[in-house]
Amino acid sequence: MINKDLSDQFLELVEENKKLIYKVTHLFCEDCTDKGDLFQEIIVNLWKAYPDFKGNSKVSTWVYRISINTAVSWVRINSKNNQWIEYRSVIPQLEDDTDLNDLQERLYNAISYLSKLDRALVMLQLEGYSYDEIAKIIGLSKTNVATKLNRIKRKLKDHFSNN
Repeated sequence: MINKDLSDQFLELVEENKKLIYKVTHLFCEDCTDKGDLFQEIIVNLWKAYPDFKGNSKVSTWVYRISINTAVSWVRINSKNNQWIEYRSVIPQLEDDTDLNDLQERLYNAISYLSKLDRALVMLQLEGYSYDEIAKIIGLSKTNVATKLNRIKRKLKDHFSNN
């Protein structure tokens, strides 16, 4: 029997963090059906882990970690379909400034050429997470996160200077 208070708390947690979960699904999936499937898989894994969540980290950090780990596993299992990986939703759409919209599209395009891990790192940095928080979410050292992000910035700079 499921504890009603526990399930209510969990549903509230999902509601508060659904945008974060959607961002991860957009990062790893292009197809709408795949996004829905991955979203459900993330919710299932969050539910399984929820009773053991002790609050040692921020809830959003915990949700990101489970979401990204689930997405990486899901992609590995479903990689034969090759219908994933389009980075879209990190920067909000700007309606009036066409130059900024063009720059945004160019940025999305450049990010889409990065590896899955690099895309996840960029997404978390654009979300405003610190190197320490990113390290906890991804499971890397803070130094490794900083090194990877510097390399990613160079790759993106090279991409823009060549295009």
